[in-house]
Amino acid sequence: MMLLFKPSLTLGRRIKPRPCQSFSESLLMDSIEAAETLTRKWISPDLSSSSSCSLSSIFSTDNRVEGRRFVEVINSLQYAIQGVVLVNPESPKLTRAHNLVTIAMKQLEKEFYRILKSNRRNLDPESVSVRSSPSFNARNKVSIYSQVPKSEEADVMTDLKMIADCMISSGYENECIKIYKKIRGSIMAEALSNLGFENLSFGKIQKLDWDSMEKNLKKWLEATKVLITNLFEGERILSDHVFSPSVSVAESCFTEITLDSALTLFIFPVSVAQCKKTVEKIFLTLDIYQTISQLMPQIEEIFSYDSTTAVRLQAADSLNNLGEEINSMVAEFEASITKESSKTPIRGGSVHQLTRYVMNFIVFLADYHECLAGVLTESTLPLPEDYFGNNDEDNNEGETGSSSTVTTRIAWLILVLLCKIDTKSRMYNDMALSYLFLANNLHYVISKVRTSNLRVVLGDEWVTNHEGKVTQYLEKYEKIAWGEVITSLFDSNEEMLEEHVAKERLMRFNEGFEEAFQKQSEWVVPDSKLRDDLKDSVTEKLTIVTTSFYEKYHVENWEEVKFAPEDLDNYLSDLFLGTGRSCIIVPSLKQSDSGRSLKDSESGR
Repeated sequence: MMLLFKPSLTLGRRIKPRPCQSFSESLLMDSIEAAETLTRKWISPDLSSSSSCSLSSIFSTDNRVEGRRFVEVINSLQYAIQGVVLVNPESPKLTRAHNLVTIAMKQLEKEFYRILKSNRRNLDPESVSVRSSPSFNARNKVSIYSQVPKSEEADVMTDLKMIADCMISSGYENECIKIYKKIRGSIMAEALSNLGFENLSFGKIQKLDWDSMEKNLKKWLEATKVLITNLFEGERILSDHVFSPSVSVAESCFTEITLDSALTLFIFPVSVAQCKKTVEKIFLTLDIYQTISQLMPQIEEIFSYDSTTAVRLQAADSLNNLGEEINSMVAEFEASITKESSKTPIRGGSVHQLTRYVMNFIVFLADYHECLAGVLTESTLPLPEDYFGNNDEDNNEGETGSSSTVTTRIAWLILVLLCKIDTKSRMYNDMALSYLFLANNLHYVISKVRTSNLRVVLGDEWVTNHEGKVTQYLEKYEKIAWGEVITSLFDSNEEMLEEHVAKERLMRFNEGFEEAFQKQSEWVVPDSKLRDDLKDSVTEKLTIVTTSFYEKYHVENWEEVKFAPEDLDNYLSDLFLGTGRSCIIVPSLKQSDSGRSLKDSESGR
């Protein structure tokens, strides 16, 4: 190995019969004298033995310049030794020189150990990673520093590199590597311990309850981000820098310090995913998948050595396994919707608990739509052609195959839910209530889509299409629930009815109104806007027919009049609240200033 520091030639020396030998030995003698001077000063006054008793640390902050000078002198001595060995391997000066090198190496071993040990904070992997700015050369798999940190850390890293270069070139590679692996390995172990990540066997994982498993997975998520982006990266930067002349040495050190921890890190989440497969684990599993996926470029860069191929393969294998588990959990979730077997109709036709549970789940799922694009497989059954509306192709224009898969898969899950809700609507004996139930549930689904990332996934066309279906359900509800009441007063014939016939029709209206109100008094529309819109629609239709009838027959003096058109909104104000209240009817307009039927408000009487 060529050394970086070569002594300057001494001019004016007398040329002897063997100039090469004389020059080399002269150079060696100069190097011996320089080395002995520094050795006596910093290591031991007695150079008669190879043992050293350091008088002071050569590489302390105050002595750093002298320490580096000492390394340069030893490098020069090594260079001079090599020159003499080539021309006069029997030179007696070599023994003296080798003795000096031995003393120097023992001292440098101590200095290397001391610097690594005493600078744990400066050389903390996270600090190294944050302060340094390496860019890994993918072809040569070595670090190229675009910026050297201007700090105590930089001085320490420079000192370590100089000592490592000197020891390795002097044949003390094993001693240097042993010290480095020991100290850096203990620092890595301490860092892992501080992160709180616990390596559990598959058997222990199977015995964990969900709360304990969730805590362990959250610790894993926190630990992984720190380990990859800071600790492992920092360790790679440091080893590449300290052992930059020798890629094999840097690789050996980095691999031994990080390999086991890295493999354990990526095996753990797969072990968790493979045991106790429950739908509830999908979101933590997605967090894990997303974390590994986002860190993969760094993982491949940091563990680019041949000896760390296992880490890259394990990380990729973990992604594949987690992806399979996620698809399995989505399929299980779909099956759970289909298998839901409750037989009791929801009171008042309100939103079914299945709808709430499924939509809350899918809303959370949509938050991972970018991650899911690389994971989900399409449903085996096709969606209806008009499921996204008339402009399905335009709506999905520009989508990639993976994002289209997410859209299709989530749309399919919602369709499975709506089919299940349609089945449950048949539990109601009253068709009007059945349609109100369908409208409530579909409106709830749409509101969840509109106010979440589901709108991004499914698109506005999906929302518009399904809002149209809600309108259809409500129109069918109105027709069945209020159709007969409305038509009882509707008269398309312009001819006047006889008074007694008109009065009979008015009484049928009163009876129909009371019956419809009483029947629907326990029905529910939980969404306030939908409730108000529906009441306004019913009130408007009733007001139109009653006003027309009352004006045509001048019913002011009829005893049969019970409901004044202008008060219909008051009569219906409690509708769809599920109060179960009925109407108390004032007999006629003559007996009431307002002519209105009064709602029975027991709490107010």
